[in-house]
Amino acid sequence: MTEEITMKKIDAFAERGNEITGHETHVEAKNFSLFYGNFEAVRKVNMQIPKRKVTAMIGPSGCGKSTLLRAINRMNDLIPSAHAKGEMIFDGHNIYGKNIDVVTLRARVGMVFQKPNVFPKSIFDNVAYGPRLQGMRNRQKLNETVEQSLRRAAIWDEVKDRLSANALGMSGGQQQRLCIARALAIQPEILLMDEPTSALDPKATAKIEDLIGVLRENYTLVIVTHNMQQAARVSDLTAFMYEGVLVEFGKTKQLFTNPKNPQTENYITGRFG
Repeated sequence: MTEEITMKKIDAFAERGNEITGHETHVEAKNFSLFYGNFEAVRKVNMQIPKRKVTAMIGPSGCGKSTLLRAINRMNDLIPSAHAKGEMIFDGHNIYGKNIDVVTLRARVGMVFQKPNVFPKSIFDNVAYGPRLQGMRNRQKLNETVEQSLRRAAIWDEVKDRLSANALGMSGGQQQRLCIARALAIQPEILLMDEPTSALDPKATAKIEDLIGVLRENYTLVIVTHNMQQAARVSDLTAFMYEGVLVEFGKTKQLFTNPKNPQTENYITGRFG
């Protein structure tokens, strides 16, 4: 019989700690909670996200994984009822403290959303959008930045001869890689991906997954996914969340083959979720 999952049990598991050793920490949540009004969507999470690794967040719908992801660059601020408690430490500072420039934070912590959100502009202008907002006006520098970003997003060879074409004419997979290029153009340190392949076909998904493997060499990546096979393929570490609680966080191989908590095992073996 499947062991009953209760909030008392998952809170107890979460309190045992999820410290990751042997890696330099890039972002750390300390007793971090995120509320929508009175609803606690993320509950006292303690988590260390290592630098230049891929961290995947898994769990059933509504478990708080996307909320936690968006908390890393304060995207939840766009929801009027959202407010945080605890700390989210980045570069030695609590990003929810006073005197934090959110615009600068989001330049350092880029975001790629579930559905490609290209602008109705040319391919070139999509990638150049962020650098222009940051004040880049030199045409040669813009050209170099756009080309470098498209190369890093593994799409340069497909679009180099049609940079003036409207981005809306691209395929879904190309649009998603364009969004990744646009995020990279502002030279972030961290790239957040919220289910970046859920709207793509298997071929396009494979290209994004291959790209994630390349980007980990220069960036810290955090990805939310409903696809556990994807988490196993692309990530170095995996966090399992349930009802807003970080139940287990550890090396991906260990979490999928020998989880510490029965709740984690129940989820990855399909007994619930």
